[in-house]
Amino acid sequence: MKRRGYKSFWKQKQFIIACAIMVIAALGMTGIYMANREKKSDQKIAEVKDTEEQRVAKEETEEPAESVAKVVMPKSKPKQEETEAETATIKDETETVEEDTEEVLDVMNNQPVQEQVTQELHFGDGSTLNWPLQGDVILNYSMDQTVYFATLDQYKYNPAVIISAAVSDRVSNAASGKIADISTNEVTGCTVTVDLGDGYSAIYGQLKEVPYQVGDYVESGSTIGFISEPTKYYSVEGSNLYFELQKDGNPVNPVEFFQ
Repeated sequence: MKRRGYKSFWKQKQFIIACAIMVIAALGMTGIYMANREKKSDQKIAEVKDTEEQRVAKEETEEPAESVAKVVMPKSKPKQEETEAETATIKDETETVEEDTEEVLDVMNNQPVQEQVTQELHFGDGSTLNWPLQGDVILNYSMDQTVYFATLDQYKYNPAVIISAAVSDRVSNAASGKIADISTNEVTGCTVTVDLGDGYSAIYGQLKEVPYQVGDYVESGSTIGFISEPTKYYSVEGSNLYFELQKDGNPVNPVEFFQ
């Protein structure tokens, strides 16, 4: 009985030890499992955290770019609008130039033929002049001796014929020629010079309302202008036509050419 009791005790002890070992092993396995699970959980948390940090960093990196784009992009639009405006301006200017060119061409095409054709001018021995208006000669041409000028109250040479006329009387061109000059001076007022050709020029002074421009061709008998109020150098003589004929810049007696 004593020996059997000992064996029974020993078996119980072994059973208890085995159970303890199993419990310890189970606890160990449970601890390892929990440790691994906790480790994996930490890894997932770390991965999630890293991913979130990367996303935030990416957004922070992209936001300035978007902000710059928002600031920069509007600048390109005004440049584009400015370019379009410049293009429109150039187009308008081109159209204006084309319209002006067409107008010039129309004017040239509508001009009288005599103004477009170059006229051959000839004047010399045997040529004649028409009286530019009907009136009394109050001062004759005189380059050989002096004549008295009442307004100036002095004697002086006279390179022209001074013909009395009323204000606004019509003055006709004495011979065909081309307008060489239209100018104004204090002695003869508005003065027109007509190139007659071969060095001859006819000079008309004390005029107004001249209907021509420099370069125009004027037929004999055409209106060269109208008589104006006299200048202060002819106030006593009264309104008049100053008519001078020159050859190579020197005065000649126009009376010798009048017919």
